[in-house]
Amino acid sequence: MLALSQSDTNNSLTTRLKREAAALGFVACGIARADAAPETAARLDAWLADGCHGGMLWMEETRARRGSPAGLWPEVRSLVMLGMSYAPAEDPLRLAREKGIGRIASYARGADYHDIVKKSLKALARWLISEAGGDLKVFVDTAPVMEKPLAAAAGLGWQGKHSNLVSREHGSWLLLGALYTTLELEPDAPARPRCGSCDACRAACPTDAIPAPYRVDARRCISYLTIEHKGPIPREFRAAIGNRVYGCDDCLAVCPWNKFARAAAANRAFAPRAELAAPEVGDLLGLDDAGFRQVFAGSPIKRIGRDRMVRNALIVAGNSDDQGFVGRVETLLDDSSPLVRGAAVWALRRLDRERFEAAKAARMGDPDEGVREEWLGAF
Repeated sequence: MLALSQSDTNNSLTTRLKREAAALGFVACGIARADAAPETAARLDAWLADGCHGGMLWMEETRARRGSPAGLWPEVRSLVMLGMSYAPAEDPLRLAREKGIGRIASYARGADYHDIVKKSLKALARWLISEAGGDLKVFVDTAPVMEKPLAAAAGLGWQGKHSNLVSREHGSWLLLGALYTTLELEPDAPARPRCGSCDACRAACPTDAIPAPYRVDARRCISYLTIEHKGPIPREFRAAIGNRVYGCDDCLAVCPWNKFARAAAANRAFAPRAELAAPEVGDLLGLDDAGFRQVFAGSPIKRIGRDRMVRNALIVAGNSDDQGFVGRVETLLDDSSPLVRGAAVWALRRLDRERFEAAKAARMGDPDEGVREEWLGAF
């Protein structure tokens, strides 16, 4: 038997690694050195300095660990970057004019992707340890890892002007995971950017949250405002939210590279749940804590809690021009959550000015300053 060189051994291992990744549901797998994408830290620092992270204070708190793989784990030598496709079978924008329906971002209509991706990542990690040893760590979204630039360095795709990863084969519909290892693995070549002069994603953003190519201002982004933002949604963005109750697909959905993406129907875990595919706004307005937990069990949506979801639904109701929502909105003027009460004030004024004025006098003494400001605010 011929002795294998170190390069031959690594190539054989990486070939088998990628085959195993595919068997576990990953449609993309690439390898990068731990020192790949050295420009990431400086770009992150500039983004944070401009305040583009909004209220995501953990981005600033974990800056040193987030800026490079070695900052998080000094022993790491190679990065195995992986992607699962969640390409929707139907046009994500098809419900844009359905004012009584709450739109949910495509990735959140099925089971929690954190659980799906992490399960396969752990299985791949076990396989790699059994084949080659070494130490490793797995990450899905919740750790201080800059998945997108690292995935680009590993050849999975490139960061589009919307800042998300774009793949020639899977469009803008990849969920990313990372496996950090102490093994020295043969790296893949980084992908070449292919956006060219296309500016479709920036033009599609309803709130102008992409002020320059490759740069997103979270403070204006509907995904941030409806998911991460804990307070009242700023008035200047409420009308632009339209009927979105969780996230926004617009910049992703218009990417021309999506035409090459196959729907992720083979991965049943990403199939939309019936109650999340097109939820009725009236049903969302009626949720209490127990009802929220029941409806969104097993969904990534569960982490925002009932109050933020009802806040979002009230913004959608206020944008609907449907007076059929007035009764439910009036009930929420007395909700225990000031976040909900404040959004209900805005929605009622949009839907029925006369009933707004009738309710105003009795509630101007609300104990919460923010709610009082809603009663007095200019619309």
